[in-house]
Amino acid sequence: MPDEAIRLSLLSFSLAGEAKRWLHSFKGNSPKTGEEVIEKFLKKYFPESKTTEGKAAISSSHQFPDESLSEVLERFRGLLRKTPTHGFFEPIQLNMFIDGLRPQTKQLLDASAGRKINRKTPGEATELIENMSASDHAIL
Repeated sequence: MPDEAIRLSLLSFSLAGEAKRWLHSFKGNSPKTGEEVIEKFLKKYFPESKTTEGKAAISSSHQFPDESLSEVLERFRGLLRKTPTHGFFEPIQLNMFIDGLRPQTKQLLDASAGRKINRKTPGEATELIENMSASDHAIL
């Protein structure tokens, strides 16, 4: 059995409810590759209007006054997961996240980075943010 056929048959085990019924609704006009299934799935469950709405929420996300770094990071990641078709590359996501932080949080990140956090590589900046948020539940 070809790998593509195995992947398609296993896909049904990763879906539930309406999505699973949708996958099983295909008859003679069924998708032949995983890419075709993904394309049809995204068109059905993530139409352009939903993607536009999600992109706006991601790009306008900001830290609330009583929100810690770990909380805002988790909320931002939730927005990214909610709109998997957002199309923002990781460096852009990182810049949007940092731009949405409160000035005090940015200053703390800059001090921890030893310079502006934006001057770090995306990988270094992400690692620093993740490390700080893992030990932070009080940074506002």
